[in-house]
Amino acid sequence: MLATSTLFGLSEEDIYLFNQGSSYHSYRFMGAHPMKFEGRFGVRFAVWAPNAREVRVIGAFNDWDGSAHRMLPIGTTGVHALFIPRLKQGELYKYEIVAEDGSVIRKADPYAFFSERRPGTASIVTKLNGHKWKDAKWMRWKKKNASYHRPLLIYEVHAGSWKIKGKEDFYTYDELADELIPYVVEMGYSHIELMPLAEHPLDQSWGYQVTGFFSPTSRYGDPSGLKRFVDSCHQAGLGVILDWVPGHFCKDDHGLRRFDGTPLFESSDPNRAELPLWGTLAFDFSRREVLSFLISNAMYWMDVFHMDGFRVDAVANMINLHMDKPEHMRAYNELGGKENLDALRFLKALNETLFRYYPDILMIAEDSSAWPAVTSPTYQGGLGFNFKWNMGWMNDLLRYMKLEPNDRQHHHHLLTFSLFYAFSENYVLPLSHDEVVHGKRSLLNKLPGTYEDKFHQLRLLYGYWMAHPGKKLLFMGGEWGQFDEWKDADMLDWMVLEYESHQRMHTFVRELNHMYKETPSLWERDRDPEGFQWIDVHNAQQCVISFIRRGRSSFTVTIANFSSHDYRDYRVGVPEPGRYAPLIHTADARFGGSLENAAKTCFTSDDIKWHGLSQSISIHLPPYTLLLLTCLGDTQ
Repeated sequence: MLATSTLFGLSEEDIYLFNQGSSYHSYRFMGAHPMKFEGRFGVRFAVWAPNAREVRVIGAFNDWDGSAHRMLPIGTTGVHALFIPRLKQGELYKYEIVAEDGSVIRKADPYAFFSERRPGTASIVTKLNGHKWKDAKWMRWKKKNASYHRPLLIYEVHAGSWKIKGKEDFYTYDELADELIPYVVEMGYSHIELMPLAEHPLDQSWGYQVTGFFSPTSRYGDPSGLKRFVDSCHQAGLGVILDWVPGHFCKDDHGLRRFDGTPLFESSDPNRAELPLWGTLAFDFSRREVLSFLISNAMYWMDVFHMDGFRVDAVANMINLHMDKPEHMRAYNELGGKENLDALRFLKALNETLFRYYPDILMIAEDSSAWPAVTSPTYQGGLGFNFKWNMGWMNDLLRYMKLEPNDRQHHHHLLTFSLFYAFSENYVLPLSHDEVVHGKRSLLNKLPGTYEDKFHQLRLLYGYWMAHPGKKLLFMGGEWGQFDEWKDADMLDWMVLEYESHQRMHTFVRELNHMYKETPSLWERDRDPEGFQWIDVHNAQQCVISFIRRGRSSFTVTIANFSSHDYRDYRVGVPEPGRYAPLIHTADARFGGSLENAAKTCFTSDDIKWHGLSQSISIHLPPYTLLLLTCLGDTQ
């Protein structure tokens, strides 16, 4: 047993669990913690650096000279600790590490809870507590309302470009709360997904190349500001999903790379460590302390910031040792395969742990692979997520929509193939930032035809997206038909809302969103094959499809014309007699379409068998039009 004075109040059990890979709250004792120890107030520091000759704490308080503040190694655990009296919150610090070869390196704290704004790289002593949460009503509501059978409509946001005040003059967390939250509520979304907020040195990485995994970026304020933002979201009835990046980290000198002078968080095998496409390093998921670090990091965002879940980035890259690597850099597992067995074990442990503590959490895998059972429980052989991005649906649909209308009849499968696997996982249908950058053009500008045609087709695309089984995600700016690509250094093109076409698109998306949330057949049975029925899947020549979505006690009928042709008296089978009223009609003049009062035009069923159904309706289908209809009941 080590003396209490040697441990500086640390628990031997905590350190043991950390070394075993099963410390799920290691942020509570690692890093810098203001505390009282042996009757004195100060800050205790703890860091994992098993191969260091010596570790010192340096900061403004000692003129960045650590000779008087050498940390003590705690046995053979690799953890070094020190208590420095009289230090307070707000102190800048780093760790000065003497490596095995005698070289001296200066590192930011891997467990720093706040960091200097770039280009500064120091960590900042910060308390974890202090915010009085007012979101108890939201927390109770979540526990009673499972996400699987509720509408999930996510607005994806990059906080540094939604709105800005000037070049690199960002909105603070509080200013975003004042403007972003009311806007998202008005538009009808259920959740905000924030692109990564962990501290990162390069703005252009959008937060996907991290140096401070426990440090909310200082670009938008301090951690207490982020807490107020999340609290305000919850009080407004909005969930908050954080884009989380456990797959890799950047190589900046003050970060995790060769942290104690040796590969520590990354593998010592360059073929496993290096991710050449991104210029980053993959975590070594075989290292137990790395598992404690990463799982604790996810728990930290849940415990301290009340996040509602995560979109876990780049799952396919984590589980495939060959992903995006040239042949000479491909590593193999102990069985000779390309699967990263350590990463698979990590993901299962991550999900098991998070769901044990937070049964109502959203764990969304951004996974482009065909790995089976991603959203099945681990006890059934799955990875344990509860949602997965449907990248296949997204790629096929956008490829189809970019085709010239006359060519679409030859590629009808791109529109319909997704229904072969739509119920194999719990899917989110993403129209994300990845699709509107790097020369891919905006959603609106991907579409062929005239200026007006583009708007007609974007409404059609959104209508089909909303009617298709699966939860929904839309990147900011898509709601008004942003014409230019997303520009991460500038704010969205809000000025285009001065133009009628964009105004009408904005109105359309707002009404579409609210309609979705108020229509149970569009979300109650998203993974149930009995909740979907094709009416006509085979009309490739006319580029028209029709189908039924069923909820527990209601249904809707969707008819979509993806062609440039105007079809009058188009007959469609319906499942029941009655009057069919549009819940949304993309050709309505209010949205920029060609039909006046289209949303108020009802269709009465005829006793004519069609498409294998006993009833049918005759409708007018202008070019690029989608109707989503509800049955008002029997006309008899």
